[in-house]
Amino acid sequence: MNLEVTRGIGPSVDKHKVEIVERKGKGHPDTLCDKAAEELSVRLSQYYMETFDRVQHHNVDKVLLVGGQSNARFGGGDVIEPIYILLSGRAVDVVDKDYERQVPVGKFAVEHTRHWLSKDLPHLDVNSDVIIDYKIRAGSTDLVGNFDIETGIPRANDTSFGVGYAPFSPTELITLESEQVLNSEKVKKQWPQIGEDIKIMGTRIDDRIHVQVAAAIISSETKDRDEYMSVMEGIKDIILDLSAKITDMSVEVSVNTADAPDDNLFYLTVTGTSAEHGDDGQVGRGNRANGLITPYRPMTLEAAAGKNPVSHVGKTYNVAAREITQRVHKENPDLDQVYCYLVSQIGAPITEPKAINVELYGECDIEKASKSVESITEEVINKLPRVWEGFVKRQYQLW
Repeated sequence: MNLEVTRGIGPSVDKHKVEIVERKGKGHPDTLCDKAAEELSVRLSQYYMETFDRVQHHNVDKVLLVGGQSNARFGGGDVIEPIYILLSGRAVDVVDKDYERQVPVGKFAVEHTRHWLSKDLPHLDVNSDVIIDYKIRAGSTDLVGNFDIETGIPRANDTSFGVGYAPFSPTELITLESEQVLNSEKVKKQWPQIGEDIKIMGTRIDDRIHVQVAAAIISSETKDRDEYMSVMEGIKDIILDLSAKITDMSVEVSVNTADAPDDNLFYLTVTGTSAEHGDDGQVGRGNRANGLITPYRPMTLEAAAGKNPVSHVGKTYNVAAREITQRVHKENPDLDQVYCYLVSQIGAPITEPKAINVELYGECDIEKASKSVESITEEVINKLPRVWEGFVKRQYQLW
């Protein structure tokens, strides 16, 4: 397996003096682009399975969102210029070589995107507030050919690498779960004023954590300034209650600090996303595959969303590395943290990474732990030829 088990150098991240963690929520323009790419990949994969009995080559991992313009005010507002979303990439677009039947790529790009957007952003009118466009072409001959070679084991579609780590630190957990709780159905029922575009920045210095929240507030659900300020306090209380369940460190929460109440400036949106007025988005600029942006951890710039789930290691290796670290830490709880790095070679079987490095941190018996690492890694790597099924069923976190 070309596996190297090594001892990590230095303290684990939770013992660093400073730690910074970021998460962009489900309504953030960058996150919307990630989901648009992945949802199109899922829909194409489903169609390919129904038609070909196998997933065909595609990489629809390039999505651009151009923000619109709106006029939000307490009690109402309007979207003046619609949001523009462009989905692009490469995909097999014909069923028969004689072109008698074509894959409805454009229909999936437009109609499927409109379908999930209406659910994720219930205050967005998908018929008037957004324009959905696409530019998707057939893949290059060499990459499609590499994908189509029947070897039993898919061949890596790229030379790339994936990373994973475990466990999450308290700062990471608070940052991740704060957004998830604020966007939960329970909180939306209690606080319908809170939109879906929620950005969290967690900063820890020594044993003090500061949570900075940028939450888009829905104008039609918020009647005046007093109600807006009560929502700010409600968001603080929700995060403080959550934090108390995760850590006993001191936690401070700040919400929408760019507001200037004396000048009547508030973070109000008509639709619940900043994409309605000037904030743009793009695949790969947001959360990494584990849902966080973590400069104090190993990361890859690879955008996992939208890549084909069969052979694109920029997608599959990130999920594999994550599973390896989680399972290794679970079997060896005395470890402070576990890192995993996987690198591929284009054209090689995906079950034969060019290199695998698992780093173990903490006072542990490396030789003893290595046996566990080898067993887990071999099992995870050997499952890679079927990992695409989990992507099509939306079982993996990708942003």
